[in-house]
Amino acid sequence: MTAALHMTEKQFQDTVVDLAAFHGWRVHHVKPGMTSRGTWLTNVQGHTGFPDLVLAHAGRNASAKRPAILPTIIFAELKAGRGRLSDEQNKWALTLQACPGVEYYMWTDLDMAFIVHRLGGFAWQN
Repeated sequence: MTAALHMTEKQFQDTVVDLAAFHGWRVHHVKPGMTSRGTWLTNVQGHTGFPDLVLAHAGRNASAKRPAILPTIIFAELKAGRGRLSDEQNKWALTLQACPGVEYYMWTDLDMAFIVHRLGGFAWQN
């Protein structure tokens, strides 16, 4: 999938969001806003480094054309290319991975085949 190598992080995120919506996932993403001084700021309370996307699916039954999806919540940090997690992002990753029933992923555009597979309804496997 060489075309994915040229995706910006925004293009990658837009692709994941569109794919999730297509498969019936609810999507949450917080975008930064510009302050009156012309700087960008994401106004949050709590710990920094929270994942880029929260994806939730209430579940669906299988049909002849598509697999079932169990009720699921996914937290996904998106990185272009071979991006790395910051220390604060890594703390969130470790915390979320320790929570039973929660799926956490750090996805890059090189993971598109897995992302398509996972959001399409194929169960998470460790």
